[in-house]
Amino acid sequence: MFPHQRAIVRRGPESGLPIIVAIHSTARGPAIGGCRMATYPGWQDGLADALRLSAAMTTKCALAGLPHGGGKTVIVTPPDISEATRTAALHDAGTTIEELGGAYATGPDVGTGPDDMLIIGERTDHVFCRPVAAGGSGDSSPATAAGTIAALRALCDVRFGSPDLSRRSFAVLGLGRVGARVARLLSDAGARLVVSDIDEAKRPDEMEWIDPDKCLEADVDVLVPAAMGGLLTAQTVPRLRCRAIAGPANNQLDRDGTAELLHDRGVLWAPDAVVSAGGIINATAVELRNETPARAAALVERIGDTLTTLLRKAEREGVPPARAIAITN
Repeated sequence: MFPHQRAIVRRGPESGLPIIVAIHSTARGPAIGGCRMATYPGWQDGLADALRLSAAMTTKCALAGLPHGGGKTVIVTPPDISEATRTAALHDAGTTIEELGGAYATGPDVGTGPDDMLIIGERTDHVFCRPVAAGGSGDSSPATAAGTIAALRALCDVRFGSPDLSRRSFAVLGLGRVGARVARLLSDAGARLVVSDIDEAKRPDEMEWIDPDKCLEADVDVLVPAAMGGLLTAQTVPRLRCRAIAGPANNQLDRDGTAELLHDRGVLWAPDAVVSAGGIINATAVELRNETPARAAALVERIGDTLTTLLRKAEREGVPPARAIAITN
Protein backbone atom coordinates (compact mmCIF):
# COMPACT_ATOMS: atom_id res chain seq x y z
CA MET A 1 0.00 0.00 0.00
CA PHE A 2 1.26 3.48 -0.88
CA PRO A 3 2.20 5.03 2.50
CA HIS A 4 1.84 8.69 1.50
CA GLN A 5 -1.36 10.69 1.40
CA ARG A 6 -0.43 12.43 -1.80
CA ALA A 7 2.45 12.89 -4.23
CA ILE A 8 2.43 15.41 -7.05
CA VAL A 9 4.89 15.28 -9.93
CA ARG A 10 4.42 17.91 -12.60
CA ARG A 11 6.32 19.83 -15.20
CA GLY A 12 6.43 23.41 -13.94
CA PRO A 13 4.33 25.59 -16.25
CA GLU A 14 6.75 28.53 -15.94
CA SER A 15 10.11 26.73 -15.66
CA GLY A 16 9.58 23.43 -17.45
CA LEU A 17 11.40 21.67 -14.61
CA PRO A 18 10.12 18.72 -12.55
CA ILE A 19 8.26 20.02 -9.50
CA ILE A 20 7.58 17.40 -6.83
CA VAL A 21 5.49 17.80 -3.68
CA ALA A 22 5.03 14.82 -1.36
CA ILE A 23 2.62 14.83 1.59
CA HIS A 24 3.24 11.91 3.89
CA SER A 25 0.66 12.64 6.58
CA THR A 26 -1.74 15.28 7.88
CA ALA A 27 -3.01 13.15 10.77
CA ARG A 28 -1.47 15.49 13.37
CA GLY A 29 -2.16 18.66 11.38
CA PRO A 30 -1.08 20.35 8.12
CA ALA A 31 2.08 18.91 6.65
CA ILE A 32 5.31 20.93 6.69
CA GLY A 33 8.69 20.38 5.09
CA GLY A 34 11.46 22.13 3.20
CA CYS A 35 11.86 22.98 -0.47
CA ARG A 36 14.95 21.30 -1.90
CA MET A 37 16.53 22.44 -5.18
CA ALA A 38 19.08 19.92 -6.38
CA THR A 39 20.43 18.13 -9.42
CA TYR A 40 19.52 14.43 -9.65
CA PRO A 41 20.31 11.73 -12.23
CA GLY A 42 16.59 11.82 -13.12
CA TRP A 43 13.27 13.12 -11.85
CA GLN A 44 12.51 9.67 -10.43
CA ASP A 45 15.44 10.11 -8.04
CA GLY A 46 14.00 13.45 -6.96
CA LEU A 47 10.65 11.77 -6.31
CA ALA A 48 12.30 9.03 -4.24
CA ASP A 49 14.08 11.70 -2.19
CA ALA A 50 10.83 13.62 -1.63
CA LEU A 51 9.04 10.48 -0.48
CA ARG A 52 11.81 9.54 1.95
CA LEU A 53 12.24 13.05 3.32
CA SER A 54 8.52 13.68 3.79
CA ALA A 55 8.13 10.44 5.74
CA ALA A 56 11.09 11.41 7.93
CA MET A 57 9.46 14.79 8.49
CA THR A 58 6.35 13.14 9.93
CA THR A 59 8.55 11.37 12.47
CA LYS A 60 10.46 14.57 13.18
CA CYS A 61 7.28 16.51 13.90
CA ALA A 62 5.88 13.76 16.12
CA LEU A 63 9.08 13.50 18.17
CA ALA A 64 9.24 17.28 18.52
CA GLY A 65 5.61 17.39 19.67
CA LEU A 66 4.56 19.60 16.76
CA PRO A 67 0.94 19.61 15.52
CA HIS A 68 2.03 18.85 11.96
CA GLY A 69 2.68 16.00 9.59
CA GLY A 70 5.48 15.61 7.09
CA GLY A 71 5.83 16.91 3.56
CA LYS A 72 8.58 17.85 1.12
CA THR A 73 9.11 19.85 -2.04
CA VAL A 74 11.82 18.83 -4.50
CA ILE A 75 12.70 20.86 -7.58
CA VAL A 76 14.92 18.88 -9.94
CA THR A 77 17.36 21.32 -11.55
CA PRO A 78 20.05 21.13 -14.20
CA PRO A 79 23.58 21.86 -12.92
CA ASP A 80 23.76 25.10 -14.92
CA ILE A 81 20.33 26.58 -14.10
CA SER A 82 19.91 30.26 -14.95
CA GLU A 83 18.61 32.76 -12.42
CA ALA A 84 15.48 33.34 -14.50
CA THR A 85 14.68 29.62 -14.65
CA ARG A 86 15.42 29.27 -10.95
CA THR A 87 12.92 32.02 -10.11
CA ALA A 88 10.35 30.45 -12.41
CA ALA A 89 10.83 27.08 -10.70
CA LEU A 90 10.25 28.64 -7.27
CA HIS A 91 7.06 30.23 -8.65
CA ASP A 92 6.00 26.80 -9.92
CA ALA A 93 6.56 25.33 -6.47
CA GLY A 94 4.46 28.10 -4.93
CA THR A 95 1.65 27.54 -7.41
CA THR A 96 1.63 23.80 -6.70
CA ILE A 97 1.58 24.35 -2.94
CA GLU A 98 -1.24 26.89 -3.24
CA GLU A 99 -3.35 24.37 -5.13
CA LEU A 100 -3.17 22.09 -2.07
CA GLY A 101 -5.33 24.55 -0.14
CA GLY A 102 -3.29 24.69 3.08
CA ALA A 103 -2.64 20.97 3.45
CA TYR A 104 1.11 21.67 3.22
CA ALA A 105 3.50 24.57 3.84
CA THR A 106 7.17 24.75 2.88
CA GLY A 107 10.38 26.34 4.12
CA PRO A 108 14.08 26.31 3.14
CA ASP A 109 16.10 23.17 2.57
CA VAL A 110 19.20 22.21 0.57
CA GLY A 111 19.63 24.72 -2.24
CA THR A 112 17.15 27.30 -0.93
CA GLY A 113 17.06 30.02 1.72
CA PRO A 114 14.84 32.71 3.25
CA ASP A 115 14.95 34.95 0.17
CA ASP A 116 13.68 32.06 -1.93
CA MET A 117 10.72 31.72 0.41
CA LEU A 118 9.77 35.29 -0.58
CA ILE A 119 9.68 34.19 -4.21
CA ILE A 120 7.56 31.15 -3.38
CA GLY A 121 5.42 33.50 -1.30
CA GLU A 122 4.50 35.42 -4.44
CA ARG A 123 2.33 32.44 -5.34
CA THR A 124 1.19 31.14 -1.92
CA ASP A 125 0.87 32.14 1.73
CA HIS A 126 1.78 28.60 2.83
CA VAL A 127 5.48 29.28 3.31
CA PHE A 128 7.70 29.97 6.31
CA CYS A 129 11.26 31.03 7.18
CA ARG A 130 10.97 34.19 5.13
CA PRO A 131 13.48 36.95 6.03
CA VAL A 132 12.97 38.63 9.39
CA ALA A 133 12.54 41.99 7.64
CA ALA A 134 9.59 40.47 5.78
CA GLY A 135 7.94 39.25 8.96
CA GLY A 136 9.34 35.72 8.93
CA SER A 137 11.64 33.80 11.25
CA GLY A 138 14.59 34.10 8.88
CA ASP A 139 17.39 31.63 8.28
CA SER A 140 16.63 28.31 9.97
CA SER A 141 20.29 27.21 10.09
CA PRO A 142 21.16 28.86 13.46
CA ALA A 143 18.32 27.02 15.19
CA THR A 144 19.16 23.75 13.42
CA ALA A 145 22.79 24.12 14.52
CA ALA A 146 21.75 24.96 18.10
CA GLY A 147 19.53 21.88 18.20
CA THR A 148 22.40 19.77 16.87
CA ILE A 149 24.68 20.99 19.66
CA ALA A 150 22.00 20.18 22.25
CA ALA A 151 21.76 16.70 20.72
CA LEU A 152 25.55 16.25 20.74
CA ARG A 153 25.69 17.11 24.44
CA ALA A 154 22.97 14.55 25.14
CA LEU A 155 24.68 11.92 23.00
CA CYS A 156 28.02 12.46 24.74
CA ASP A 157 26.36 12.23 28.15
CA VAL A 158 24.76 8.89 27.29
CA ARG A 159 27.73 7.45 25.43
CA PHE A 160 30.68 8.84 27.39
CA GLY A 161 29.19 9.83 30.74
CA SER A 162 29.52 13.61 30.37
CA PRO A 163 27.89 16.30 28.20
CA ASP A 164 31.15 18.30 28.19
CA LEU A 165 32.02 18.73 24.50
CA SER A 166 35.55 19.90 25.31
CA ARG A 167 36.41 16.35 26.39
CA ARG A 168 35.51 14.81 23.05
CA SER A 169 36.70 14.76 19.43
CA PHE A 170 34.44 15.30 16.41
CA ALA A 171 34.56 15.03 12.62
CA VAL A 172 32.10 17.33 10.84
CA LEU A 173 31.32 16.20 7.29
CA GLY A 174 29.70 19.01 5.30
CA LEU A 175 30.24 22.74 5.79
CA GLY A 176 27.05 24.23 4.42
CA ARG A 177 24.98 26.76 6.34
CA VAL A 178 24.27 24.34 9.18
CA GLY A 179 27.47 22.29 9.18
CA ALA A 180 29.71 25.36 9.29
CA ARG A 181 27.76 26.71 12.28
CA VAL A 182 27.97 23.38 14.08
CA ALA A 183 31.72 23.28 13.51
CA ARG A 184 32.11 26.80 14.86
CA LEU A 185 30.01 26.05 17.96
CA LEU A 186 32.03 22.89 18.63
CA SER A 187 35.27 24.83 18.24
CA ASP A 188 34.02 27.54 20.59
CA ALA A 189 33.14 24.83 23.14
CA GLY A 190 36.74 23.62 23.09
CA ALA A 191 36.14 20.34 21.26
CA ARG A 192 38.88 18.65 19.26
CA LEU A 193 37.75 18.95 15.68
CA VAL A 194 38.38 17.93 12.09
CA VAL A 195 36.18 19.18 9.26
CA SER A 196 35.54 18.23 5.65
CA ASP A 197 33.51 19.23 2.59
CA ILE A 198 33.51 18.34 -1.09
CA ASP A 199 34.02 22.05 -1.80
CA GLU A 200 37.65 22.93 -1.04
CA ALA A 201 36.70 26.63 -1.01
CA LYS A 202 34.87 26.07 2.29
CA ARG A 203 38.07 24.98 4.01
CA PRO A 204 38.46 27.09 7.19
CA ASP A 205 41.99 28.30 7.98
CA GLU A 206 41.66 27.78 11.73
CA MET A 207 40.32 24.18 11.70
CA GLU A 208 42.01 20.90 10.84
CA TRP A 209 40.92 19.71 7.41
CA ILE A 210 40.45 16.12 6.30
CA ASP A 211 39.69 14.79 2.83
CA PRO A 212 35.97 13.95 2.40
CA ASP A 213 36.81 10.37 1.40
CA LYS A 214 38.69 9.91 4.67
CA CYS A 215 36.22 11.70 6.95
CA LEU A 216 34.15 8.58 7.54
CA GLU A 217 37.28 6.80 8.75
CA ALA A 218 38.37 9.60 11.09
CA ASP A 219 39.52 8.31 14.47
CA VAL A 220 37.20 10.50 16.56
CA ASP A 221 34.62 10.05 19.28
CA VAL A 222 31.70 11.39 17.24
CA LEU A 223 31.03 11.68 13.51
CA VAL A 224 28.75 14.61 12.61
CA PRO A 225 27.09 14.14 9.18
CA ALA A 226 26.01 17.57 7.94
CA ALA A 227 25.74 17.08 4.17
CA MET A 228 23.42 15.08 1.92
CA GLY A 229 21.77 11.85 3.08
CA GLY A 230 22.47 8.20 2.36
CA LEU A 231 25.94 8.38 3.90
CA LEU A 232 25.64 5.32 6.14
CA THR A 233 25.46 2.10 4.17
CA ALA A 234 26.47 -1.54 4.42
CA GLN A 235 29.68 -0.54 2.63
CA THR A 236 30.57 2.51 4.76
CA VAL A 237 29.64 1.24 8.25
CA PRO A 238 32.59 -1.21 8.42
CA ARG A 239 34.96 1.73 7.73
CA LEU A 240 33.80 3.73 10.74
CA ARG A 241 36.26 4.33 13.59
CA CYS A 242 34.00 6.60 15.66
CA ARG A 243 31.98 5.46 18.68
CA ALA A 244 28.90 7.59 18.05
CA ILE A 245 27.16 9.53 15.27
CA ALA A 246 24.88 12.56 15.45
CA GLY A 247 24.39 15.26 12.87
CA PRO A 248 21.86 17.50 11.12
CA ALA A 249 21.93 15.76 7.72
CA ASN A 250 18.56 14.23 6.81
CA ASN A 251 18.12 10.57 5.85
CA GLN A 252 21.61 9.50 6.90
CA LEU A 253 20.80 5.79 6.56
CA ASP A 254 20.49 4.35 3.07
CA ARG A 255 17.93 1.86 4.42
CA ASP A 256 16.35 0.97 7.76
CA GLY A 257 18.51 -2.14 8.20
CA THR A 258 21.67 -0.04 8.40
CA ALA A 259 20.63 1.00 11.93
CA GLU A 260 21.09 -2.65 12.95
CA LEU A 261 24.55 -2.71 11.39
CA LEU A 262 25.59 0.34 13.41
CA HIS A 263 24.17 -1.20 16.58
CA ASP A 264 26.01 -4.48 15.98
CA ARG A 265 29.25 -2.57 15.43
CA GLY A 266 28.82 -0.72 18.72
CA VAL A 267 28.30 2.70 17.15
CA LEU A 268 25.57 4.73 18.86
CA TRP A 269 23.58 6.53 16.16
CA ALA A 270 21.33 9.44 17.13
CA PRO A 271 18.41 9.46 14.66
CA ASP A 272 18.53 12.51 12.43
CA ALA A 273 14.79 13.04 12.83
CA VAL A 274 15.55 14.19 16.38
CA VAL A 275 18.91 15.90 15.86
CA SER A 276 17.91 18.08 12.91
CA ALA A 277 14.58 19.37 14.24
CA GLY A 278 15.79 22.74 15.57
CA GLY A 279 15.00 24.76 12.46
CA ILE A 280 11.45 23.54 12.11
CA ILE A 281 10.79 23.84 15.85
CA ASN A 282 11.94 27.47 15.81
CA ALA A 283 10.12 28.41 12.61
CA THR A 284 6.77 26.96 13.63
CA ALA A 285 7.05 28.46 17.13
CA VAL A 286 7.80 31.96 15.83
CA GLU A 287 5.70 32.09 12.66
CA LEU A 288 2.78 29.76 13.31
CA ARG A 289 2.32 30.09 17.08
CA ASN A 290 3.75 33.59 17.73
CA GLU A 291 6.13 32.41 20.46
CA THR A 292 8.84 34.77 21.70
CA PRO A 293 12.41 34.15 20.45
CA ALA A 294 13.42 33.11 23.98
CA ARG A 295 10.59 30.59 24.18
CA ALA A 296 11.46 29.24 20.73
CA ALA A 297 15.11 28.85 21.74
CA ALA A 298 14.06 26.94 24.87
CA LEU A 299 11.98 24.59 22.74
CA VAL A 300 14.99 23.95 20.50
CA GLU A 301 17.12 23.13 23.56
CA ARG A 302 14.60 20.42 24.48
CA ILE A 303 15.99 18.37 21.61
CA GLY A 304 18.66 17.25 24.08
CA ASP A 305 16.02 15.97 26.50
CA THR A 306 14.11 14.22 23.70
CA LEU A 307 17.25 12.49 22.48
CA THR A 308 18.31 11.46 25.99
CA THR A 309 14.91 9.85 26.58
CA LEU A 310 15.11 8.01 23.26
CA LEU A 311 18.69 6.78 23.74
CA ARG A 312 18.03 5.60 27.29
CA LYS A 313 14.93 3.73 26.11
CA ALA A 314 16.94 2.02 23.38
CA GLU A 315 19.67 1.20 25.90
CA ARG A 316 17.22 -0.41 28.32
CA GLU A 317 15.61 -2.49 25.60
CA GLY A 318 18.87 -3.42 23.88
CA VAL A 319 17.70 -2.13 20.48
CA PRO A 320 19.00 0.48 18.04
CA PRO A 321 17.63 3.98 18.72
CA ALA A 322 15.88 3.88 15.34
CA ARG A 323 13.79 0.97 16.54
CA ALA A 324 12.99 2.82 19.75
CA ILE A 325 11.53 5.60 17.56
CA ALA A 326 9.21 3.07 15.93
CA ILE A 327 8.15 1.88 19.38
CA THR A 328 7.63 5.47 20.58
CA ASN A 329 5.48 6.38 17.59
